[in-house]
Amino acid sequence: MNAPAISAHGLTRKFGSLVAVNNVDLEIPAGKIYGFLGPNGSGKSTTIRMLCGLLLPSAGTATVMGMDTRQESEALKQQIGYMTQRFSLYEDLTVKENLRFISEVYAVSRAQRKARVEELLTQYNLREKERQRAGTLSGGQKQRLALAAATLHRPKILLLDEPTSAVDPQNRRDFWETLFELAEQGTTILVSTHYMDEAARCHSLAILDRGVKVADGSPRSLGENIDMRVIEVEASDPNRARLSLAQETKITSITQLGVRLRVLLPKTLPDALQMVQHNLQSAAINAEVREVFPDLEDIFVAVTQRRRAEVTP
Repeated sequence: MNAPAISAHGLTRKFGSLVAVNNVDLEIPAGKIYGFLGPNGSGKSTTIRMLCGLLLPSAGTATVMGMDTRQESEALKQQIGYMTQRFSLYEDLTVKENLRFISEVYAVSRAQRKARVEELLTQYNLREKERQRAGTLSGGQKQRLALAAATLHRPKILLLDEPTSAVDPQNRRDFWETLFELAEQGTTILVSTHYMDEAARCHSLAILDRGVKVADGSPRSLGENIDMRVIEVEASDPNRARLSLAQETKITSITQLGVRLRVLLPKTLPDALQMVQHNLQSAAINAEVREVFPDLEDIFVAVTQRRRAEVTP
C-alpha cells in the first residue's frame, strides 16, 4: 500500500493550561481532499500550523510527504502550499508583483519564473487585474490570487485554512471546482471549514470538537456509523410540532429547517418513527414523518454531543 501523504500520531498542542489540540491521529491518502470540520476554537488552525511546521507540537509526531514536521520543517515549507484564512499577500503590490515575489521566495528558476506567473494569471482569471494593487481586489479575487500564490511552486500538498470564509457562494463554488482539478492532478489537499456543505464535498474528513477528533471517514461512512437515526418531519405548523416533540425526553436534538424538522433519536430506540408519529397525532398536528439518511449537520450534532456526554461527570 502507498504511504499516506500526511500522517500524525498523538498530535497535541498546549498553550499554557489550554489544550488546543488533544491527541489527534491522522492518515490522509495522496491525491484526495480531506476536510477538518469544526467550529471556531475546535483546533483546526492549530493542527494545520503543526502540519506546516509553523508550530511545534507539545506531544506526538507528524510526517508530511515522509518529512518529520519537527526535524525537517524548513525543507517542508518549500514543498507545501499554505493558504491562511486572512489574506496574507502584500496589499500595496500589484497582482503580478505579488506572484513574482512569491516565485522568488520559492526559488523558482529564472527560466521558469515568468512563464509560471503568466500561466497562473490566466488559470485563475487574474489577467485583467494583473496591474491592480492586491488591497483593492474583491474578496473572490483575493481568494484566487492567494490560491495562485500557494500553488505557484506546484506543491504536492496544499493546506487551506478556512479559505472561503470571506467570499460569496458563487466564488466558493468556483473555488471548489479548482480544488477538484488540483486533486485530479495528484495534489493532496487538506482544507479546514465550518461550512457543512463544503465539508460534504471532501473525499474524507475529520470532525474536531474542542481539540479532539471525534469522528473521521467519508461523509457516507460517517452517516452510516453514527449511533443516531434521523426522522424528518414536514408539518403545516412546524413550530407547534417542534414544541410538542420537545416534550419527548428520548429525543436528542430537534432542528427546524423552514417547514421541516430534523429529529435525532438513539438507534437503540426501536420504535422511533412510531413515537414521533404518535406524539404529533396526539397533538392533532398534521405532518408527514419519515426516516432519512443523516446529513453532515446531523452527524456533527450526534458525534459532538456523544463526546461531551462521555466527558461530563
